[in-house]
Amino acid sequence: MDIGIGIGIGVIIVLGILFAAIRILPEYERGVIFRFGRYLDTKGPGIFLIIPIVDKMVRVSLRTVVMDIPPQDVITKDNVTIKVNAVNYFRVTEPKRAIIEVEDFLYATGQLAQTTLRSVLGQVELDNVLSDRDNINRDLQEILDLRTDPWGIKVLQVELKDVDLPPQMQISIARQAQAERDRRAKVIMAKAEEEAAQHLLNAAEVISKNPVAVQIRFMQTLTEITGPNNTTTIVPIPVDLISHFIKNLHPSPPAKDDGDAAGSLAAKDDGDAAGSLAAKDDGDAAGDSAAEKDRTETG
Repeated sequence: MDIGIGIGIGVIIVLGILFAAIRILPEYERGVIFRFGRYLDTKGPGIFLIIPIVDKMVRVSLRTVVMDIPPQDVITKDNVTIKVNAVNYFRVTEPKRAIIEVEDFLYATGQLAQTTLRSVLGQVELDNVLSDRDNINRDLQEILDLRTDPWGIKVLQVELKDVDLPPQMQISIARQAQAERDRRAKVIMAKAEEEAAQHLLNAAEVISKNPVAVQIRFMQTLTEITGPNNTTTIVPIPVDLISHFIKNLHPSPPAKDDGDAAGSLAAKDDGDAAGSLAAKDDGDAAGDSAAEKDRTETG
């Protein structure tokens, strides 16, 4: 009886030791084994044995971890305060270093992601944060990957999620966008007017080559105007009749003949020459009289 009880107790102890020694890990986990507190080996996946009490195993997951970075208050390069949150994708590539080099690699990676996010966004302007997210995400990923490499962690991707702007800044951005849309609309209208003017010029050149084309275009215009439910009456008047009346109301002054102009110029030249000769003769006569008078007084 006592022997049977002892054998039963021994079997239970052996089964307990085997149960404590057997470890089974799935494909996505690894076990870091410590023996008497010293690193021994990294095992898994599958089934393996450890020495109970002597060995200690720490499980490490190799699956990608999706970590949400809480909203951070950031001051951009152009002194605008914004609140930004992001998401970090990373995975453990070396379980030994992830357990030995850092106390809690999940907490450490999260804190490092927060400080890196504030540091990177503080070096760029608000416009770049809103329009150039791809480069910012790439910079964050490279910096985090470089700093977490000693911990055996590979940062796969970092993505900005939301950017909360102050209300005044939202109003300013909306005004800027409205002004840009107005500018584009004016440019488009100006180009449309330019194209329309060019087409009208081409049409005028074509119509001017044949007067009948003007009449045909005039009749088409009348057809367009006199549509259904229209009480407007249009009476066409020939353009030649109107132009005749306009010429009669404003007659043009007759042009002078070239002969009259030439005669006037010749008469003017003759008069000038005669006047010059008469003045010269009078001067000579006055000079002779004065000389004769002087000789008389001297005698």
